[in-house]
Amino acid sequence: MKSFDAGGATFGDGRLTIIAGPCVVENEEHALFMAGRIKEACENVGLDLVYKSSFDKANRSSIESFRGEGLEFGLGVLAKVKAEHGVPVITDVHEPWQVKPTVSVADILQIPAFLCRQTDLLVAAAQSGKPVNVKKGQFLSPWDAKNIVDKLVAAGCEELMLTERGASFGYNNLVVDLRSFPVMREFGYPVVFDATHSLQLPGGLGKATGGQSEFIENFARAVVACGVDAVFMEVHDDPANAPSDGPNQLPLERFEPLLEKLKQIHELVAD
Repeated sequence: MKSFDAGGATFGDGRLTIIAGPCVVENEEHALFMAGRIKEACENVGLDLVYKSSFDKANRSSIESFRGEGLEFGLGVLAKVKAEHGVPVITDVHEPWQVKPTVSVADILQIPAFLCRQTDLLVAAAQSGKPVNVKKGQFLSPWDAKNIVDKLVAAGCEELMLTERGASFGYNNLVVDLRSFPVMREFGYPVVFDATHSLQLPGGLGKATGGQSEFIENFARAVVACGVDAVFMEVHDDPANAPSDGPNQLPLERFEPLLEKLKQIHELVAD
């Protein structure tokens, strides 16, 4: 299993690493507040952190949905998060041209699930020199994700990871196939579990995505027991009023208690 360091956070090498933050960059004050609280929780438990937030949510259900304030604003806020809290950051890129400005701030580039087969985007990210996290599409089997790895490696990427975020199961529903984790880890790169997007109900609210955040702890505990290298969670202090993905974000007050349990399970299965 290849491991790598991203801004001080280690992926692989027997570690359990956390990727966490609000779905989208809402404003500077909120981002700095959330980064501080999330960092504190991870430090208390003793887990490496990469702060996550998107400058643009280009795949929202409706044209009426909030996407974010855009690349320039979002990257500016993430740069302030890094400067003030000293945490590495990860954010999505949706088009090849976004890679160049984003690498000036982000420690890891993330490819959204719906774009995981977009060759030009994967190649641009691979050639950036930054680690790349690709979310496996809801429409792909875990064994088909090997093609994603092959594209990135062929384009020169040596530091990459794959994220499981559930597979489509009929309409407006996702399931998590626990076989995904050992299958994808056999490719030789770290594997991440997205504990919050896996509990989405895509389009379940008509013009917005629903979710079942009450099951986050159950899913995260089960998957860490299966053996993963990192857990991804969107975390918010007020999910009911979050402008994006509120129904499946983890309330901030549940974050640190969950981290404590996940670390215990990781240490148990690693023995």
